[in-house]
Amino acid sequence: MKSAAFFAALVSLLPAYVAAQAAEYGQCGGIGWSGATTCVSGTTCQVLNDYYSQCLPGAAVPTSSSSSHSSSSSSVSSASGTATSSAPGSTSSSTPTAGNPWTGYEVYLSPYYAAEIAAGAAAITDSTLAAKAASVAQIPTFTWLDSVSKIPDLGTYLSDASALGKSTGTKQLLQIVIYDLPDRDCAAKASNGEFSIADNGEANYKGYIDQIVAQIKQFPDVRVVAVIEPDSLANLVTNLSVQKCANAQTTYLACVNYALIQLASVGVYMYMDAGHAGWLGWPANLTPAAQLFAQVYSNAGKSSFIKGLATNVANYNALVAASPDPITQGNPNYDESLYINALAPALQSQGFPATFIVDQGRSGQQNLRQQWGDWCNIKGAGYGTRPTTNTGSSLIDSIVWVKPGGECDGTSNSSSPRYDSTCSLSDALQPAPEAGTWFQAYFETLVSAANPPL
Repeated sequence: MKSAAFFAALVSLLPAYVAAQAAEYGQCGGIGWSGATTCVSGTTCQVLNDYYSQCLPGAAVPTSSSSSHSSSSSSVSSASGTATSSAPGSTSSSTPTAGNPWTGYEVYLSPYYAAEIAAGAAAITDSTLAAKAASVAQIPTFTWLDSVSKIPDLGTYLSDASALGKSTGTKQLLQIVIYDLPDRDCAAKASNGEFSIADNGEANYKGYIDQIVAQIKQFPDVRVVAVIEPDSLANLVTNLSVQKCANAQTTYLACVNYALIQLASVGVYMYMDAGHAGWLGWPANLTPAAQLFAQVYSNAGKSSFIKGLATNVANYNALVAASPDPITQGNPNYDESLYINALAPALQSQGFPATFIVDQGRSGQQNLRQQWGDWCNIKGAGYGTRPTTNTGSSLIDSIVWVKPGGECDGTSNSSSPRYDSTCSLSDALQPAPEAGTWFQAYFETLVSAANPPL
């Protein structure tokens, strides 16, 4: 990354130029933006969402960035302290295969994330760090479908994965996140959802699901694995005292039910989001959580395509902590493995034989946070254990990277409509751009602090 001294020298030499043009990775537009709307040489102002345009290196890349779902993570904040193998080209069967969905498949790499990584690595002047950064493009992450506008990109990726499977003889698996509930992130301080319950939200959500199903149905030779609605059901376990969550409960359950049934009809393997150890892992929350997840599973017909639950999505918890982080004091389930081992029997007793996936994309470093509920751009975080099915647990199907590391959790700009005060805490890296946009300084930290090293 260019040094502070470099920028200081540039400002002193070219004050007018700097005032007129935003720096690389700087903001260059968006609702309420009054600063520069052009970018320095070598970068292009790209619209990433209504609130944020960003100066990115090189030519424009698709605007289908995976969402960082920062505002969903704020609901984690509000809850965390509460103790309450066929040949390519063959068609997929409507009957799920037994065992691990990843077995025998190669995970398709997100072209959008690969482009972000390439641009981020190119901006690093240290050749050793840059090489490590560039290698992240070969690590699979999930594609977030957090708006209807991103669904056509899903079709493009499915088509590409299908062609790749046929040309290489290697079956392809595509990983997605379903994330567009009406009144999404009901316990958050800020939200970037596009649907409102009061404005035809349930019908709009069903249309969103229908469009995804239509895309997937065209490519039955590509296996799809989905995380279902981060934070939504967990909010119904712990946050019904929040009026917005209480108001959303019926709609959330109806929409998730619709998603599970429709996606199962085209052979999607699904993991409902189950928060993390610091949220539902508290002993008082385990039984209510198990009861809710088992009821949702039952209501959706107990399909074998509903494999189980996803934990630690976009969070920082260790799968197995060497020792308890001081912030976890009082919770015996202080890492994701302990949480899973405590929750799984409760689910089984309720009739849900769930297995799990665990996000370790940013869990390489521990003991970083001031509070367990802190979630926004945590300082010192590093890329974690690479995705693998060698998990050491029969309960865990795969370690995954659901959160695309390097995309910002949320802005530290208090004047932004999407500002969340969590992003201004002392353990959050600042200044930070808008949620979902590229955060170069944070990316470089993730690379340098990766554990195991890149």
